Amino acid sequence: MDLEQLMKMYDLTGKTYVITGGTGVLGGEIACALAGVGANVVILDRNLDPAQGLLDRMGPHACNALAVHGDVLNRESLVEAMGTIGERFGCVDGLINAAGGNKPAATAGPGASFFDLPEDAVRFVFDLNLMGTILPCQVFGKQMAECGEGVILNFSSMSAFKPLTRIVAYSAAKAAISNFTEWLAVHMAQTYAPKIRVNALAPGFFLGEQNRYLLMDEKTGELTPRGRTIIDHTPMCRFGTPEDLLGTALWLLSPASAFVTGITVPVDGGFSAFGGV
Repeated sequence: MDLEQLMKMYDLTGKTYVITGGTGVLGGEIACALAGVGANVVILDRNLDPAQGLLDRMGPHACNALAVHGDVLNRESLVEAMGTIGERFGCVDGLINAAGGNKPAATAGPGASFFDLPEDAVRFVFDLNLMGTILPCQVFGKQMAECGEGVILNFSSMSAFKPLTRIVAYSAAKAAISNFTEWLAVHMAQTYAPKIRVNALAPGFFLGEQNRYLLMDEKTGELTPRGRTIIDHTPMCRFGTPEDLLGTALWLLSPASAFVTGITVPVDGGFSAFGGV
């Protein structure tokens, strides 16, 4: 294989990728990376306030980017967004399901027994993560089925491999996403087209605004007991950064992974491989 052929394997120029939760930290980082390699990027989110900051980061590549309102728990909203995207870019080549997250009210702990967790909070977290992945796959995946090709990249989690303490709804939902990823990969390839691929990323522990003070003491800046436990079980001895996801994400979205489907890839500094002894 010569250099030109190798470069084509990673070429995303002119391809159109929709990123749900696109204004979030991880989704936003992938959006900027895709724009930087010449792809058309659609930032899809309920809250588009941070979108301008991402467009500013893209610089001259922002001319190939679009911010569109869309609610991953509202099918009509997604269909409307797809229409807007189609007017600008035509068919969608890839879908990145980065929308998701946890909710304090759905987290068990000293002040909140598992037996007393509010049903609406548990349901919200489960729906946001699982249904918030399934619905975009239905809407944008149907278009891929009609076109005969496309790529879907879901977001799983370390908690899908080993359920983490306290976050019951989040862990269950992310485990379901890993299972759904396998199911959808087989279904799309066998029922519609073998050129439709479905995979997932399982980020390790990334320090962000949602979990910062769960892992770091707000006053001292030192690791909390939970943060120390995580670092002690991460062979690379650090938390991840959003940039750490980019190499794996771009590989799974590119022709370089043309024979890869139905897998969940940990990007975790070795956390999932560590046996603890």
